[in-house]
Amino acid sequence: MRKKRVGVLISGRGSNMRALVEAGRAPNYPAEVVLVASNIADAGGLAWARENGIATAVVNHRDFPSREAFDAAMYAELQKHDLDIICCAGFMRIMTPVLIAPWAGRMLNIHPSLLPDYKGLHTHARALADGRTEAGCTVHLVTAELDGGPIIAQARVPILPGDTEEALARRVLAEEHPLYVRALAQVANSLS
Repeated sequence: MRKKRVGVLISGRGSNMRALVEAGRAPNYPAEVVLVASNIADAGGLAWARENGIATAVVNHRDFPSREAFDAAMYAELQKHDLDIICCAGFMRIMTPVLIAPWAGRMLNIHPSLLPDYKGLHTHARALADGRTEAGCTVHLVTAELDGGPIIAQARVPILPGDTEEALARRVLAEEHPLYVRALAQVANSLS
């Protein structure tokens, strides 16, 4: 079995990326992270990836006049690495079809809510403000609709009395890592 080659897009510390890298080291896991790319030159996850022998790339979105121009440059960078799957892991960019369409069915995202609820930002604060009793995370395929692609997997977390946004975020993040690992394996196996 040839492991599927995965590129991970990040904008920050890359904790979900780290979980995917660690999973990929297991001999029987069907995918391995071979590239970590970011739109932020000093994203914390880039240094970790370099220290762990993974190729990295930076395409600074501020260097481009439009989302489409940035997406075209990011796509060109990804093409250099013979990738099978793209995983967005805290990649804080709204992507256009220029970047999404070539990866249709092979670009995943992890989102910190139980989609279709709370698309976009500030998911935990919104769930708390609405008095919800449950939150969670979702891995979905990326489409042109923001956080609107087909759902692959979800994990649920209870909202506890007195929860803060930070406390809820920590509990959801703890569920994100194993959920993303399972979802990536599912997609990688489906491509075999």
